[in-house]
Amino acid sequence: MTAYQKPVPAPDADSAPFWRGCREHRLLLQQCKGCGKFRFPAAQFCPACRSDAAEWLEASGRGTVYSWIVVVHPVPGDIYRDDVPYAVALVDLEEGVRMPTNIIGCDPRYIRAGMAVTVTFDDVSAELTLPKFRPA
Repeated sequence: MTAYQKPVPAPDADSAPFWRGCREHRLLLQQCKGCGKFRFPAAQFCPACRSDAAEWLEASGRGTVYSWIVVVHPVPGDIYRDDVPYAVALVDLEEGVRMPTNIIGCDPRYIRAGMAVTVTFDDVSAELTLPKFRPA
């Protein structure tokens, strides 16, 4: 596997379980033990009830496209020039959280709001797997 040349997330104490789950091809989300709401991104306190008690649960991996953009013009020297066109999207997961991601596996011209999608995992290096979504 060649070295991944694009920017990568920097896991911290809050997000490390999420990224470990992705390496295992499991989409994990924090769920508040106080009020039961899921949250993304991970945080020390629930934004709904301020509880600091949470657990990590596997999400369904299903959602719908909320919003998206299609990048069609790379800038000179852009490390993404070979990827255009590509879609950057916000996906509403069944668990009630919104996740930024990429939509893959379809022509970006056919992406629509409300389109059903499902998670897939892109092993970009031995240490990093990115969650992406494809049409369901």
